[in-house]
Amino acid sequence: MAAPEYVPVAQGDRPRQALGTPGHGGWTATRPGDLAGRQPSGRLFGHQGPDQGYALTLAERFHGRLVLAAGDDAHDVEAGCLGVATARASLFGRAPVVHDLELAYGLWGFLDPAPADLVAFRTPLFAGASHAYWDQRAIVGLVPEATLRLTPAEVRRRVGEWRSLLSV
Repeated sequence: MAAPEYVPVAQGDRPRQALGTPGHGGWTATRPGDLAGRQPSGRLFGHQGPDQGYALTLAERFHGRLVLAAGDDAHDVEAGCLGVATARASLFGRAPVVHDLELAYGLWGFLDPAPADLVAFRTPLFAGASHAYWDQRAIVGLVPEATLRLTPAEVRRRVGEWRSLLSV
């Protein structure tokens, strides 16, 4: 508690004057590893975006909803669809949201009973995807930007004409 001004205070007990600190001189990207401009892009670079790991948390919400066919493994399905979801999120310049995963799972027919020809196409494509990065990249590479820009409801409505939604 502060003492009134009329109370005598010893010289050593008086508050000391703070030293002024110099301001920061600024920062520029001059180190060898600093990027000038945007993230690099191109074949096999993937899709950069903020907080893409959050898609793993969102994917857990779909574990009980997935409609898997014989030969489908839930881990492989998750790995393949995560790439599609994060590609969609980075296309819009944001972190993944539940709608990105809904589009990815719905596109490949994992949220509703899928047509038999789609199941026959996707089963070998997703087999082992959780252990093979290049297989995950191949799955994402089949989904054109026009499809990623659709709403999840539109994709699920058009899953019967799945060839028009993919680059096959």
